Amino acid sequence: MTARRAMLDVLKGEPVFPPPLWMMRQAGRYLPEYRATRKKAGSFLDLCYNPDFAVEVTLQPIRRFGFDASILFSDILVVPHALGRDLRFEEGRGPLMTPMSAADIDRLDGSNFHQHLAPVYATVRRLRAELPQETTLIGFCGAPWTLATYMIAGHGTPDQAPARLFAFRHPEAMERLLAVLVDYSAQYLIRQIEAGADVVQIFDSWAGILDEATFEALCVKPVAEIVRRVHATHPGVPVIAFPRAAGSRYSTYRAKTGVTGLGLDWTVPLAQARELQAGGAVQGNLDPLRLVAGGRALSEGVGAILDALGAGPLIFNLGHGITPDAPIEHVEAMIRQVRSYTGR
Repeated sequence: MTARRAMLDVLKGEPVFPPPLWMMRQAGRYLPEYRATRKKAGSFLDLCYNPDFAVEVTLQPIRRFGFDASILFSDILVVPHALGRDLRFEEGRGPLMTPMSAADIDRLDGSNFHQHLAPVYATVRRLRAELPQETTLIGFCGAPWTLATYMIAGHGTPDQAPARLFAFRHPEAMERLLAVLVDYSAQYLIRQIEAGADVVQIFDSWAGILDEATFEALCVKPVAEIVRRVHATHPGVPVIAFPRAAGSRYSTYRAKTGVTGLGLDWTVPLAQARELQAGGAVQGNLDPLRLVAGGRALSEGVGAILDALGAGPLIFNLGHGITPDAPIEHVEAMIRQVRSYTGR
């Protein structure tokens, strides 16, 4: 008999007390065991593509903290990498790629896509077998717009001006690029589900830098198509989307995209989050720096979220990824406070 997975109940719209809890980037540099494995693996991509290492770092925060969900350890940029784009990671600089032109779009090659990502699918299969039965397994991908920003600029930038200019100057080329990324991202999520993922999440880290029209065209439309394709194959599998810094556009995002759950960044007011929760599950949204600060800042932040959202369908999480300087004892304090919540 399969153990109850609390996160799945929340994604059906049911309140759970205490709410299920996990953290974005929960397998990361704040953990000494992660740093040791990362050193053993060599490069970051070797960590992502070697199932032995990827399974190990994914399981580390589950062993230490007993989170209610485990998210596959990988990177959003493995999708363009599997389409033939070069990719490397440099300490202090993050991901680096050769910037792509409009002409490069037609050279994207998906002929080896699933073979390239076979180690990721193997990692998902092993995780589902090795995780506790009650732990929800989350697969993920990057949203097409966010992937495009890195592919066009070749690296992260403060406002992603290269990709925004590309979209204005070459709208048809941007549409072609997004169509390719929609197609392969949907396939990627479907394969993760078939390998054992219970839920999938779409990260749109750069959703908040666009104007109204480009947000609809570059963020909403591609995610809606991915969700449609995933649900056409696996209608019962929840999809969470995290359109970071979407602001007031969160209000219509769920209806327009068809996502099951909404990941909220820490700037979303709790009154707005409560309104969004009326339409289904929300996930978030503690400021990661409250976790770094600890003490009163942490307890007040956690308490405010639980007071505002704890009576409804809530997946407690941070409003972005945990930072490397977050003390482990602060994570433990957050977990204790969330797990002591019994509803009202």
